[in-house]
This record gives sequence, C-alpha cells and structure tokens, in this order.
Amino acid sequence: MTAVRCRAVGVTRGGRGVLADVDLTVGEGEWVALVGPNGAGKTTLLHVLAGLLDATGTVDVGGEDPARASRRAMARAVALMPQRPVVPDGVTVAELVMLGRTPRIPRFGTEGASDRAAVDDVLEQLDLTPFADRHATDLSGGELQRVVLARALAQEPRVLLLDEPTSALDLGHQQQVLELVDHLRGEREVTVLAAMHDLTAAAQYSDRMVLLDQGRVVADGTPAHVLTAERIGAVYGARVEIVRRPGEAPAVLPVRHDRGGS
Repeated sequence: MTAVRCRAVGVTRGGRGVLADVDLTVGEGEWVALVGPNGAGKTTLLHVLAGLLDATGTVDVGGEDPARASRRAMARAVALMPQRPVVPDGVTVAELVMLGRTPRIPRFGTEGASDRAAVDDVLEQLDLTPFADRHATDLSGGELQRVVLARALAQEPRVLLLDEPTSALDLGHQQQVLELVDHLRGEREVTVLAAMHDLTAAAQYSDRMVLLDQGRVVADGTPAHVLTAERIGAVYGARVEIVRRPGEAPAVLPVRHDRGGS
C-alpha cells in the first residue's frame, strides 16, 4: 500500500522556484529521510504534504489530497513536528500534548478517558511525565522538542512528518527519540518522512534516503546507494569519508583539508 504519492510537485515563492518536478512514492510503514543542504526544499516538501502550502502537481497523503481535504481530515491522516513550534502562553505540557487529540474528539465534545490515556502513554514514553504540569514556554529547547513530538504522536497519524526532530536534543535523547519513532512505526504501522541534517543518523534509521538539491530530487534509494563521497561533495561542497561496515548502515565522517603539512 502507498502512504504518500507526489507527482511533478512544484512550489514557487516570491517568484523563485523552491520545489520543481518532485516525484516521490512512499510505502506504508516506510521511513524515508529527506536530506540535503540548507535551502534544498526539505521543509517546503513537508509543508506541502501537511497541507500547509499550495503546490502544483498531484499529492496524496494517507489517502487524502491536501488541496481538497478538510483540516480535520488531514489531521487524522498526517501529523507534523515542525522545526520551530509555536507554543501558546500559559499552556501546560499536558495541555499542549492533548491538543494532538483534537482530531480524535467528536465535534463539540470533550476529551475522554481514552484521550487522557493516550496522552499519559506518550508522555511516559518520552520521559515527559515529570513535566506534565509545567508551562511549555518554561522548557528548554530540547525538552520542548520532545513535547512537540509527543503532541504529534498523540494524533495517532498514519503519516508522521518530522522536521529536524533531533536538532535541539543531546545525544542520549536523540537516540531515545529516534528509537521511539522507529518502535512506533513498527507497532502502529506509521509511515515516517523526516528531514534530517545528520546523514549518519538518517542512514541508521531510514529505509530510504531522498537527496534534494535546489528543490529537485537528485538521488533516491537506500542509504548505501545515496551516500557516496562524490555525491556529498557535489551537493554539500564537503569533503567526507563514507565508512562502510558489513551489516551496518554507512557512516559519514568529515575529512579536514590539508593544513600545509603542519
């Protein structure tokens, strides 16, 4: 079954093409990492899939067309963890996560026991139970990032969109969050599309990598196929070494330029 399908997707902003002729098909339960340099179009593509940006071409996400579906229908199909979340003043962590249940609560209804249980469960899984009654605006960047992920998971989406999900996290919480997402992907058959800067982490957790450059897909395949020193040099302008060990995902190591023999 197909969870995401894009055909000839394009976005123009301020007279400049941000995405051009993007074709992408993602199977149900697959984890696809969107990688590429800053300005490559990763966040723009996630926003198109979430129904937040208009685009040319055709898009289907979780059985919904973002250009035609209601906000409620889209919120049942897809959840987005943004890179820069907007948090209302005065809202507690538990209240912010409960907002993720809104598409599951009947119109004009209130949250029930199942909604509270879902919130409690995700708070526990992300080590956020001790923060439940704290104001979300009082948290550190890493703590808030976990709360926003918790809100997205509380939606119980079919497709989970992550925009740099570990950018504000320390190493331990990076691993915890990525492992949790991977566990829930298997347990709930959630499809994951994640924009990621860390190429090694992206290779470890994704089934496929889609490399974007200047709004176009320049490579799409397994991490071993996409991650080559030549391709990364051409797209990122970086010197790297690709470390490949049997049975493991490739690791990307930066290589320092010569220092004049010193």
